[in-house]
Amino acid sequence: MLSAYVQDWRHQDYGKMYALLSTGSQRKLTAARFAERMERQRFVLATRVFGTLRETALIPIAGSGSGARVAYGGTLLFPGLKSGEHLSRQELLGARGTLLASNGQVLAQGSSLYSPIPEVAGEIVGTLGPIPAQQKERYLKAGYPSKAQVGQDGLEAIFQRQLTGRIGGRLMAGKQVLATAAPGLGATVKTTINPDLEQDAINALGDHYAGISVLNARNGDIEAAAGLAWSALQPPGSTFKIITSAAALGAGIATLTTEYPMESSVKIDGFKMQNAGGEVCGGTLINAFATSCDTTYAPLGVQIGATRLYDAAVAFGFNRPTGIAGALTSTLPSAGAIGGPIAVGATAIGQGLVQATTLEMADVGATIADGGRRPIPTLSASAKPRYVRATTRKVASEIQQMMEAVVAYGTGTAAQIPGVTVAGKTGTAELASTAGKKNDAKETDAWFVAYAPIPDPKVVVCALFPNAGYGAQTAAPVVKEVLEDALGIS
Repeated sequence: MLSAYVQDWRHQDYGKMYALLSTGSQRKLTAARFAERMERQRFVLATRVFGTLRETALIPIAGSGSGARVAYGGTLLFPGLKSGEHLSRQELLGARGTLLASNGQVLAQGSSLYSPIPEVAGEIVGTLGPIPAQQKERYLKAGYPSKAQVGQDGLEAIFQRQLTGRIGGRLMAGKQVLATAAPGLGATVKTTINPDLEQDAINALGDHYAGISVLNARNGDIEAAAGLAWSALQPPGSTFKIITSAAALGAGIATLTTEYPMESSVKIDGFKMQNAGGEVCGGTLINAFATSCDTTYAPLGVQIGATRLYDAAVAFGFNRPTGIAGALTSTLPSAGAIGGPIAVGATAIGQGLVQATTLEMADVGATIADGGRRPIPTLSASAKPRYVRATTRKVASEIQQMMEAVVAYGTGTAAQIPGVTVAGKTGTAELASTAGKKNDAKETDAWFVAYAPIPDPKVVVCALFPNAGYGAQTAAPVVKEVLEDALGIS
């Protein structure tokens, strides 16, 4: 009987084990409750904090001879556990690890999050606080004390696992100490944040409700993120024309020299769409891009079609998690859900239901800068660069020529830097119809994304100013300022 009980225990066959209990034990305990207690005991033996515990189990017997049965008791739950006693643990967290900037400066140290550069740290580090209710179960299963302080946002949340000190404490059987484990210091995490660029981004935003993301054009390292860098989704407006152009050029629907009518309005499926301010534009594709001509790009979107447009956006990172904890995902509807020609045309100019963050649009710029390879953004200085092919090198080269034209003579001339070739794209997203009205800053979002220097791009900057007018007037000068700082131009 005893041999059978042990064998069933080894195979976790709690039903057969229960059948071997004495009648008295079965009266006190249902089969389901017995299985629950035994399963919990099995988990405790292989502990995450204390390792594997090896103890000798004493199995009490009731009766004798062939009538002997197992008498259920505390020792069956855990060796040495007396009747009425319970297993418990007292958890301790080791000291929290340190966050470093890319140059080794301290961004946050210990539970006080001390930093010698508090303004920079205050923008990006985040805060500590109680375990969020919706995450309580996960944290407790990992061995965290119920009153532990964990990262709530920012870098502290993104690197929570690495920064957490090793969990230690005592495992108790009643008052008996079964095992102890010393808590350990959390890891030191070096981030990609450049303190000087972070400060520049903070200064550039000032008191504005806005956001800036700065990426290393070669590997996707996030060198600065301020304000609404990835915490706000807004229609990207004409910055999305980078993606529309990639879809058109990649499918052979257009070339840089394809000619389009010079017009101030166009009809799509019976709906009259006009350019902002009613200006007349068109000409070659490169000229239409440089002047951000909606009457060219909305019909071009219809010609491209919802499927190609959607596939291009996904390749550039839309509808894909960023990999940055807490960063919102930029989205657009599936090809089948975008809608008819009017909705497809609106999508092609970054309106309709398209939503993006500055992190996403900076990554779109970085993709063109890197010859069509999309770098996966990261905040970890030790992360190996990762890339996804979004478009061909040829298409990326053509779009770079279009983006150079934007800054050279188009809507982005405010981003010109003497002696430096800059590639960029303005965006002015309408939040309400502006047809027939003078521009009301509260009805449009201002965007600008740019990189430099060409031919060897080093940095990409994207800025968003919600409800703040035209991208050319509001966002482009700010991006220029950050680009100059990044390139060491006074």
